[in-house]
Amino acid sequence: MDFSNIKIEKELQIVFMGTPDFAVPILQGLLDNYKVRAVVTQPDRKGNHNQITISPIKKLAQDNTLLVLQPEKIKEDYQEIINLKPDIIITCAYGQIIPRELLECPRLGCINVHASLLPKLRGGAPIHKAIIEGYSKTGITIMYMNTKMDEGDIIAQEETIILDNDTASSLHDRLSILGKDLLLKTLPSIIAGTNTRIKQDSSQATYAFTIKKEDEKLIFEKTKKQLYNQIRGLNSWPGSYCLFEGKILKVWESYITENYPIGFNGQITNIYSDGIGVKVSNGEIVLKVVQLEGKNKMNAIDFYNGLKDKNIIGKILQ
Repeated sequence: MDFSNIKIEKELQIVFMGTPDFAVPILQGLLDNYKVRAVVTQPDRKGNHNQITISPIKKLAQDNTLLVLQPEKIKEDYQEIINLKPDIIITCAYGQIIPRELLECPRLGCINVHASLLPKLRGGAPIHKAIIEGYSKTGITIMYMNTKMDEGDIIAQEETIILDNDTASSLHDRLSILGKDLLLKTLPSIIAGTNTRIKQDSSQATYAFTIKKEDEKLIFEKTKKQLYNQIRGLNSWPGSYCLFEGKILKVWESYITENYPIGFNGQITNIYSDGIGVKVSNGEIVLKVVQLEGKNKMNAIDFYNGLKDKNIIGKILQ
């Protein structure tokens, strides 16, 4: 997309608030076209072996020598941001609820880049849930923020079809670029005050709350399509799982067959050249890429070939 005709307002004071990889192209797009006064991101965290992990947004901000603010609780510690006197605050996957005092600070408002077609999929996991719930399309919404979760007025939207082989990872990457492009396309009208402003129809709202451990568990009483969507909707993070002989078996990829085996749901039905068949409520799903706890991710047939006891047909995954 060509942004050469965008008027660059060198004196516009932009504060950007974001944290994960999804927000990186959005911030980069702003840096390429506008002056960003400061970046607000989540505090550093301790990772494995007590190593300090910084957010992807902090890394990008540091690479561009930007002021970085990291309040532990934004609802209690926002005055430093207000003191910057931002003209506009732009958020994308920041990770905390923005207090009213901050929302009311910028003259051009607080703008959010959200990864769904609001009012559908309000909440913190819209990409995962779009696939898990079987949506045929999703997209990006540019919206004004208010004190409620993803309920502000819509400024612009752009959609993308969810492909049958999309994973959360592939959809994440596509939406991230779509978000950058739509924000840059929309910002000039927001700055000029000529943008549209459409109230959401809350009667049409659905919700995509943050993924919990119970959302990752494969329940083989579900249909093969539901399980297929769940597996790809949790790939590449955090992954779906079941139990194999009492151990956690992550499932990263699968496919559906037209077979309708008899037996119990969760029962291993077939060993194929590329995977392990499992009976589900309305047929069979084949586990294609798996990962036993403590082991590396591998093709399911390699997992099978590595078993000491290969007599697993009839065993039940839980």
